[in-house]
Amino acid sequence: MQVRNTLLLLFSLFVVNAFAGGTPPAYSIKVKVKGIKDTTCLLAYHFGDKQYLKDTAKVDSKGNFTFEGKTPLEGGIYLVVLPDKRYFEVLINEQKFGMETDTADYVKNMKVTGSAENTLFYDYLKFLNPKGEEMNKLQKSLADAKSKKDSTDIKDKMKAVSKEINDYRLNVINNNPKTFVAKLFKAMMPVEVPPADEAAAKAKGDSLFTYRFYKDHYFDNIDFSDDRITRTPVYHEKLKEYFENLVYPNVDSINAAADNLVKKSEANKEVFKYTVWYITTKHETSQLMGADAVFVHMVKKYYKTGKAYWVDKETLAKIVQRADILEPLLLGKKAPDLMLKDSTGTYHRLRDQKSKYTFVYFWDPNCGHCQKTTPKLYEVYLKYKDKGLSVYAVDIDRKYKDWVNFIQKNDLTWTNVYDPDHTISFRDKYDIYATPVLYILNDKQEIIAKRVSYEQAEEIIANSIKHDQEKKK
Repeated sequence: MQVRNTLLLLFSLFVVNAFAGGTPPAYSIKVKVKGIKDTTCLLAYHFGDKQYLKDTAKVDSKGNFTFEGKTPLEGGIYLVVLPDKRYFEVLINEQKFGMETDTADYVKNMKVTGSAENTLFYDYLKFLNPKGEEMNKLQKSLADAKSKKDSTDIKDKMKAVSKEINDYRLNVINNNPKTFVAKLFKAMMPVEVPPADEAAAKAKGDSLFTYRFYKDHYFDNIDFSDDRITRTPVYHEKLKEYFENLVYPNVDSINAAADNLVKKSEANKEVFKYTVWYITTKHETSQLMGADAVFVHMVKKYYKTGKAYWVDKETLAKIVQRADILEPLLLGKKAPDLMLKDSTGTYHRLRDQKSKYTFVYFWDPNCGHCQKTTPKLYEVYLKYKDKGLSVYAVDIDRKYKDWVNFIQKNDLTWTNVYDPDHTISFRDKYDIYATPVLYILNDKQEIIAKRVSYEQAEEIIANSIKHDQEKKK
């Protein structure tokens, strides 16, 4: 009986100890930072060019704290953010490991336990930091160089430092090919363009061979099947560089590049999601005239077709509605017709503006910016009206007295119209949500420019007239 009771007691103790803490955490990052105590630290992660909070942890009197959770962390580059907003980065691949450092120098004093990824990463950072300092000194020396020889010598030294850094990364890639660190380093490697003599042989008269090669192979080092790349700044920066500096800035070129890149990203649904989202949002808000055509293209091809699986119905409806508003207003489209009254009640139709060029100008006499811009635009009109320019100026405010007074005060003799009876939804037709807004139409009333300033409008008209004259010659 005594034996049975003892065994029962031992079994009971085992059960209590096994379940006292509940389910073990899916991730546990134990950190010690010398120089902080009795505070709170944050765990955040990169997503594109932004950072998002993931977890918080209380710091004890000795600088110890632990990030823990029931759901494994998605892989990527994370940040441990300290109370003074400084931070150090952490690679998440393994889910349980330890890190110890000092506020005096996070990188130099970093010790990692239980994470091969972060050991490789911090060995690299410890190598990189002094190289960065060396490069900064060389750049300063280059700015102060007093002779061509000095400049050449300094540039050679800078190339040597860059080569050391690239060689270090290549060594990590070759010796640790299956690690996340290796994928990151590979993604950061520059495109290797063929040597000049080989490039010349391949070019066969193509003066843009080097550019085309660089552009065509720009994403060769990205593993599109690995979604961890989206939770780093690396992929976002590649996308930004590609669309801002490598793709020719016209709609057809951008759309072709976008579709080609999206096809590559289909290797992973999260990479696909980020790629489609980035291209769509970038071109919806782009300052490049006509870039909204890329937004419309992306919505029609990926959102309307149900491929944007991450968007809820309400958001999808808003995105589609936005694209539907913009599509009739794309460059090259025939401008929507308008039929509005002047101050005497006489109707004027936009289609009846039989001019070489037409400004369709939406403004408000009580808008401060309009009060400054309208007289300036009128000067442009006077300068070019004898060369085929007309203006169809639409008051959006409908305050009759204010409108008429401003017209008379500034002697605006162009076509002035408004919509006192709310008969035409011109705000929707022309996407008017602020003023002033200026569209430029050609003789077929096709949109050739939109949302431009009066200075840009004058430049466009002047260049167009010059181009027409050259064609006649």
